Amino acid sequence: MIARYARARMAALFTDEARLGTWLEVELAACEACEAAGRVPSGTAKRVRDRVRLDAARALAIEAEVHHDVIAFLSMVAESAGDDARHLHHGMTSSDLVDSALGLTLRRAGDLLRAETRALRDALVALAERHRRTVMVGRTHGVHAEPITFGLKALSWANEIARAESRLAEALAQAAVGKLSGAVGTFAHLPPEVEEDFLRRLGLGAEPVATQVVARDRLAAVLSAIALLGAAIERAAVNLRLLQRTETSEALEPFEKGQKGSSSMPHKRNPVLSERLCGLARLLRSYAGAGLENVALWDERDISHSSAERVIVADAFLVADYAVDLLRRIVEGLEVRPDAMRENLEAGGGLVYSQRVLLALVSAGVARDDAYRRVQRHALAAAQGEGSFRDRVTADAEIGGVLGDRLAACFDPAALLAQVDAVFERGRAAATGAAAPERVS
Repeated sequence: MIARYARARMAALFTDEARLGTWLEVELAACEACEAAGRVPSGTAKRVRDRVRLDAARALAIEAEVHHDVIAFLSMVAESAGDDARHLHHGMTSSDLVDSALGLTLRRAGDLLRAETRALRDALVALAERHRRTVMVGRTHGVHAEPITFGLKALSWANEIARAESRLAEALAQAAVGKLSGAVGTFAHLPPEVEEDFLRRLGLGAEPVATQVVARDRLAAVLSAIALLGAAIERAAVNLRLLQRTETSEALEPFEKGQKGSSSMPHKRNPVLSERLCGLARLLRSYAGAGLENVALWDERDISHSSAERVIVADAFLVADYAVDLLRRIVEGLEVRPDAMRENLEAGGGLVYSQRVLLALVSAGVARDDAYRRVQRHALAAAQGEGSFRDRVTADAEIGGVLGDRLAACFDPAALLAQVDAVFERGRAAATGAAAPERVS
């Protein structure tokens, strides 16, 4: 991933130095397990650990000659660790090392990403709480529907982010596995007991029936969970973009002092951060697609997955980590405009209350189809700018004359938002994992 979209803590897990360090960690754990089983001289792992000097540049130079990264790694280690290095990789195949190291990396990167995702969820819940009663128009098909609150809109985003984090946690738990079962998974050179000790030392689960590799559906599930996290981010970002349209202008992403929106038009304040998130979400979906294609390998293993994974694993975590942090910063710096929300709500002179008028007529004894026809006539005219909906229905004897004083109550947004607190408590509990308060009848 280019540096533009890579944050330091996550990026540190995917450097060449980090990869070699994790590989060494795996080899030493395997060596210690072999020592405990009497298969390698006692003290070997400690002596290697004390002497070894990892050198990424040297490993790459050796790889350029031998064209095998694991052999290059082992050769580089031997140059500083000395004769004890011959006991490393005892009974192992390359994928025992690489896939077990991948399990460790997934767990560590996943811990970082989950923590950032929870911080985003909390920021969205806080935004929702601040605007629990900030009334705005709800839109379906991009058209005004009925009143909602901005808090509920934000809370729906928080719930989706929370579900994404939950899916990610489950996928990561299933992917944090390793193996020491050899070239075709038969434990031909090391018994399962050594693998059990090895995995215990690393804190990894076991692949119950491995081939040469850990099954790739595990990694595909992680990449799919990350893609769904990206989809959740994108939904919030798309909606934030829509709220920033000139004709809407209800909520604006941060615009820093000295920032410029256009090379040619000084008036521009574009939703570039939200748009960036939408673009990054497309990358995350593509990584999931490649991960799914990596599941079906030939027989006990081919290498077609390897080249893709060298790109998509690191990039998926880096992009997701960056996107989660960026959306959190947008949310925390969001400029919410309640006055614009109220003004847009009243566009058309109360069109968003058409269902209230319809139901009031039905309650007054008018047949539903007839009531719908009466209300729709005025609603469509008001939507075309032919007067206020409220004024039109008030002046109509078939509506205002029938409802009388009851008509005014139809235009009270509080009546449509009476259950907001109940929905809010349920949604907040779902987003945060807290127990919902009991309803009192």
